[in-house]
Amino acid sequence: MADSFVKIRLQGRIDSNNAAEVEKKIMAELDEKKPAAVVMDASDLEYISSAGLRVLLRIKKTYPDLSVIGVSSEVYEILDMTGFTQMMTVEKAYRVVSIEGCEEIGRGANGTVYRIDQDNVIKVYNNADALADIQHEREVARLALILGIPTAISYDVVKVGDSYGSVFELLNAKSFSNILAKEPEKFDWCVKEYADLLRKIHETEVPEGKLPDMKETAVGWARFMQDHLPEEAGKKLVSLIEAIPEDNHMIHGDYHTKNVMFQNDEVLLIDMDTLAVGHPIFELASMYNAFIGYSEYDHETIKSFQGFDFETGTAFWKAVLAAYLGTKNEVKIREVEDKASIIGYTRMIRRSIRRNGLETAEGRAEIDLWTKELLELLERTDTLLFFQNELEVEADLDNLGIIQSFIEEKLESADCPLPASLQIQVAAEEIFVNIANYAYAPEKGKAAVRVEISEKPVTVTLTFIDHGIPFDPLAQEDPDITLPASERKIGGLGIFMTKKTMDDVAYEYKNGRNILTLKKILD
Repeated sequence: MADSFVKIRLQGRIDSNNAAEVEKKIMAELDEKKPAAVVMDASDLEYISSAGLRVLLRIKKTYPDLSVIGVSSEVYEILDMTGFTQMMTVEKAYRVVSIEGCEEIGRGANGTVYRIDQDNVIKVYNNADALADIQHEREVARLALILGIPTAISYDVVKVGDSYGSVFELLNAKSFSNILAKEPEKFDWCVKEYADLLRKIHETEVPEGKLPDMKETAVGWARFMQDHLPEEAGKKLVSLIEAIPEDNHMIHGDYHTKNVMFQNDEVLLIDMDTLAVGHPIFELASMYNAFIGYSEYDHETIKSFQGFDFETGTAFWKAVLAAYLGTKNEVKIREVEDKASIIGYTRMIRRSIRRNGLETAEGRAEIDLWTKELLELLERTDTLLFFQNELEVEADLDNLGIIQSFIEEKLESADCPLPASLQIQVAAEEIFVNIANYAYAPEKGKAAVRVEISEKPVTVTLTFIDHGIPFDPLAQEDPDITLPASERKIGGLGIFMTKKTMDDVAYEYKNGRNILTLKKILD
């Protein structure tokens, strides 16, 4: 069977004195191996004359898929002048760079970023044959820059040991990991800038087909996990991820604090090879892993990776999530964290198993911890979708205060006038109490409230959603408020007050859900 390709090293000088001998040796090796392609490594080739060029030309005629790599500037000039660079693939030799003693400023799935001097950083790829990866990252980084995401573009490709690296100009840039570790007084500033950039990324629409779809990858993780979870849990995990809708908005894919830099009063995103499109929950999952998941078993892990301790990482994650969601409501923050960690644990368990984690005591302990957490989360989670302006709780009167606080927070952010705010809160209380008392009785279930604020005119829209028995409150007859107390019926006043104080109230039963919408025009 023929080899797919053969690499032949050219050395020293190839001229009239030795061209025939060089050609004879090369052709003997090629005749023996019969490769589909030939790669000539010219890293050690110092000189080539027309006699040497004729050798290359004869090999090219016999083996059309011929390439010459590692060509010095002097040899490249000769090949270019004689038209050989148009006849075959000719790659110049890459500048050699050493990273010995350099500060590590970032680490990702595909490579590590080092500062090589005051002005420049270099990303060294794990894959020894990384030229295609480098080209991909350059292309997606240019795409991100065109779409408005601040990032650095590689200006050079170099050889680093047995692999390759991309060089970027990042003059005096500091990573957010470095700032959090050495300047803790800037914690709140880091949270704001980090969350602002995250929103900007997720608001960016990407032309179709330009970036890979993260959902496809995540579904693969879930299917892998089916062999490592109880049957029903495995099926539910796959169905939850498959139910996430397609989304053409950008996600970074490895958004941790070593990949966010501060340079000349500008926040920059680096390490762009993981860029993709998909629902934000996939991004939040990788963030959860970076700040909590990977360090949950051994809290020292984050120190060696990010440069700060587990407590700082946990506090930063929760603060960023609150800023990103635009809420301080702990129930809402925990809801989204739980959804993100389901995907996060799925990814970590799969990764550990594939890296032989089951073969070590520490690996098994980690996998057991993550699996226990994952199974508990799957039991109480019905969807991985989330809305920044929606809160879901158990339909229980004990949760009324949580619902009221969430609505009040949203109204305050919209500078809702006090009279209108009070009317909205009264109506919300009446609706939630009805759901808590009757929607699932005698069982329990969940209720969600969504708060949306639109302009022209400024309007607050509250949407209550539950999966209880179908019930249209608008179909009930209004109470006769002209009757004396002795003749009045108990009940019915809540929905009556709601209809009187809101500008519009609408009900529908759809896909097994009661959906009640209240609208209040503010101006």
